[in-house]
Amino acid sequence: MPLSKKLTAEFIGTLWLVLGGCGAAVLAAGFPTTGIGFAGVSLAFGLTVLTGAYALGHISGGHFNPAVSFGLWAGKRFPTNELLPYIVAQVLGAIAAAGILYVIASGKTGLTGDQLMAGGFAANGYGANSDGSPGGYTALAAFVCEVVMTFFFLIVILGSTHRLAPKGFAPIAIGLCLTLIHLISIPVTNTSVNPARSTGPALILALEGVSWGMSQLWLFWVAPILGALLAGFFYLWLSGDDEPAAVVKEEVVVEEVVE
Repeated sequence: MPLSKKLTAEFIGTLWLVLGGCGAAVLAAGFPTTGIGFAGVSLAFGLTVLTGAYALGHISGGHFNPAVSFGLWAGKRFPTNELLPYIVAQVLGAIAAAGILYVIASGKTGLTGDQLMAGGFAANGYGANSDGSPGGYTALAAFVCEVVMTFFFLIVILGSTHRLAPKGFAPIAIGLCLTLIHLISIPVTNTSVNPARSTGPALILALEGVSWGMSQLWLFWVAPILGALLAGFFYLWLSGDDEPAAVVKEEVVVEEVVE
């Protein structure tokens, strides 16, 4: 598959993830008194990954997340030379999604810019005074949460896509895992586990003159990538025999010829 098509798929997939997940948070979470709440937002993020992976996974692998790309690289499932292009495409997709969401959300009659930004625009954060941490959790709690949640997200991804895993079910496992992660960690950080997803809303906040999103964005790059790298290296050690599919097929053919 040409790299240009892979990058387009990553752009569209990340756009869909941020538009669907953050869109649910911004537009529907508390609308107006009977919104979908944390559970609905959690499900929305899971559904975007599930549907995006089935639609685009066969083109690009369905990463839609720089941390996932790093984790797959650490697990020797992804080539080094495609890492940076994938991350650029993912970040651009997230920014495009945040821009689309801003246009939609700002179209509500009588809504001012300050009112739109008052809820944090689904940005990730930490601290008692941050709209990005509904529970007012500390930076340490946020960092640990993001590392651990991303670690297990990558464990599920690496395990469900292993050559010995049941075929065709990986997007379901991954989507449900992301839903569970959001159910756990929305109160802590609004749930990132995805640096691109964090960048889009933070940039919109900055353009509206709200600075906390960008000032706290470092954590939502460092912690998810760290968690993903740890998971990639750990799963590579744990599985031990996760060789590329082409190599495995060649061995099978050789065995058949010998017999």
